[in-house]
Amino acid sequence: MQDQSVNLEVVSPDVPAPELFEDAAAAVERLCALYETAVSFLCDKFNTAMIDGHPGVRYRAFYPEVRITTTTFAKVDSRLSFGHVSAPGTHATSVTRPDLFSKYLLQQIGLLLANHGVPIQVGLSATPIPVHFAVANREGVSVPQEGAAQFTLRDVFDVPDLATTNDDIVNGLAKPADDGAEALAPFTAQRVDYSLARLAHYTATDPEHFQNHVLFTNYQFYVSEFEAYARAMLADPDSGYTSFVSTDNAEITGPDQEILSSGKMPQMPTYHLKRADGGGITLVNIGVGPSNAKTATDHIAVLRPHAWVMVGHCAGLRSSQSLGDFVLAHAYLREDRVLDDDLPVWVPIPALAEIQIALERAVAQETQLEGYDLKRIMRTGTVASVDNRNWELRDKRGPVQRLSQSRAVALDMESATIAANGFRFRVPYGTLLCVSDKPLHGELKLPGMASDFYRTQVALHLMIGIRAMEQLRDMPLERIHSRKLRSFDETAFL
Repeated sequence: MQDQSVNLEVVSPDVPAPELFEDAAAAVERLCALYETAVSFLCDKFNTAMIDGHPGVRYRAFYPEVRITTTTFAKVDSRLSFGHVSAPGTHATSVTRPDLFSKYLLQQIGLLLANHGVPIQVGLSATPIPVHFAVANREGVSVPQEGAAQFTLRDVFDVPDLATTNDDIVNGLAKPADDGAEALAPFTAQRVDYSLARLAHYTATDPEHFQNHVLFTNYQFYVSEFEAYARAMLADPDSGYTSFVSTDNAEITGPDQEILSSGKMPQMPTYHLKRADGGGITLVNIGVGPSNAKTATDHIAVLRPHAWVMVGHCAGLRSSQSLGDFVLAHAYLREDRVLDDDLPVWVPIPALAEIQIALERAVAQETQLEGYDLKRIMRTGTVASVDNRNWELRDKRGPVQRLSQSRAVALDMESATIAANGFRFRVPYGTLLCVSDKPLHGELKLPGMASDFYRTQVALHLMIGIRAMEQLRDMPLERIHSRKLRSFDETAFL
């Protein structure tokens, strides 16, 4: 049967015509106004339709967009990896939640204006806002399941379109829009909205709480140490940290406050030690496995963090290693398989000097060891990530031979995925692991051994990760975002 909704009159909110801006703050202000007008319109019409039924028309509102047209190549500092379009022409991106991304937008638009010397245009994109995303941040409003309303929702409102919500831009597969515009940012508005919704679901914390520096771990043991450190920082008025957020968005601002949450753990419990400028630290317990690692990084990437680092446990593969030793990954053997369709295994994942130096300095700071002495408790080398937790039970000839040929020094299930997705999404990445067992040498992860190990090493390992992030926080953003992460034709927005 033909869809009758295509014949309905389309009603949209009245908005200003596209306008040129030479001031980044004014441009962001207009983006916020356009977005708020669109979302308020959809929310009002949605609430009315839920009460009165099918309105006899179709309601539609559009994401705002930023657009720039240049006629010459920009003369910019060749050391910068972002902030300018790669070639003359028109570049555009749709924008969502400009309130959430205001600092990011101010910075990116400001760089465009400075580097190209032409105004940017702010107006409406051609992408409708799905009603699910429009109501997502309105308290007490939610979209019912299919069939629960008195009418078919998609007959009246736009719904998420997964056919156009993809990673084509970051994967290098994007084509120009129908009007010839090239991509200006790594993610479209609908892709960002999709991930913001997923983040709230998987982590049980709102995207607003995420900080610019993200630590990933694969054990819950790190969480209690992170909370203890957070409380110590909140007790110090000079620390710069303002609050600590746990699951269910439970937030405390003082060291002795009780954290009030439901106690129900989401799939990836997440905790935020916040600073007013967003320069705090987020800790995500991704659990075990490359699938979880990919899921978390797929969605956190849209927040454009300044760096993410894996601080988890691993199997040591060398007889010279001891339980509790550290491994700083300089390369990755990718046998996790979850990213093969997006990033082929033949793509090298380089170590990033800025992250490596910060991690090594943090190990030296926390262990009070330097130079050659540091080699007693830390090795650098290849980390292998696999998708089989019980790889030790398979025929040893194949896996062990590959591990030996790769010169691997450690094995886990998440690090290569996190690093590879950092490379794919242009997010600076690193890995510092702690040896918790040595299965090739008869030292298995057994309950008694694990208890002793965790007691002595978790706090030290976490503090190393925190110290590294604090070093990166003090580094200019243009230094952290290495040109190694940029391809031939890159988006101007970071």
